[in-house]
Amino acid sequence: GKFWQAGLESNMRVLIIDDDEQIRVLLEQMMHWAGFEVMVAENGKVAMQLQRERPADLVITDLIMPEQEGLETISRLKKDYGGIKIIAISGGGRIGPEAYLPAALELGADRVFSKPFDVQEIVDTVREMLRPGL
Repeated sequence: GKFWQAGLESNMRVLIIDDDEQIRVLLEQMMHWAGFEVMVAENGKVAMQLQRERPADLVITDLIMPEQEGLETISRLKKDYGGIKIIAISGGGRIGPEAYLPAALELGADRVFSKPFDVQEIVDTVREMLRPGL
């Protein structure tokens, strides 16, 4: 069937969570171009609703957001969706991004990036993390 002709990535779904619209749009476009199906949410609450409706294979989440903290979102995702892959991005806050990234890893993030990040590097990381058989 047609399914098999599709690229391996085409059925992989990525969920992007960031309260910064510019970053959301940038990541969304890049993931689309890379061949993934993309969902976006501006906070953890919305993200959890989307995830329940159509579970993503990988989540890219900002850590500093209003509503539901990124760290809380990561621990929830890991608890409810064991196999999910998570990339955490931190733009810092008053105490700087470095303070949050170790906590994100501890809660279950697979990779962490601090802003400003290299978009291509994130796309490559997502591809690598979603490669079949990993």
